[in-house]
Amino acid sequence: MSGGVKSTRQCSRTTCDRPAAATLTYVYGDSTVVVGQLSAQAEPHSYDLCALHAERFSAPRGWDVVHIHQEFVDAGPSPDDLDALARAVREAGRPRVPATPPPAPLASEPRRGHLRVVSGDA
Repeated sequence: MSGGVKSTRQCSRTTCDRPAAATLTYVYGDSTVVVGQLSAQAEPHSYDLCALHAERFSAPRGWDVVHIHQEFVDAGPSPDDLDALARAVREAGRPRVPATPPPAPLASEPRRGHLRVVSGDA
């Protein structure tokens, strides 16, 4: 996928799980379907397609198809994505340290635990 738009969206086709590489838009007034580069944001009246479905798309009978960009390439993870993922995993694996340690008991106070001895005579 060239043009600098990074895809985190998936193909709109029902059983397809590939990343989106193109945006398809219907121009009803002109009976035209426009298949172009992936839009920067998902639009409610457009469809995102993977490279395979963008290249194989055929319009309804009587409609024209306009391909604005012919080379649709699925963008896999970039080195930046992999680096960010590795950093997130490392951060999640670090032990959590309390912000402030609990206060130490004063020397004059007897230390009391949460357990106590109960005699069996009761």
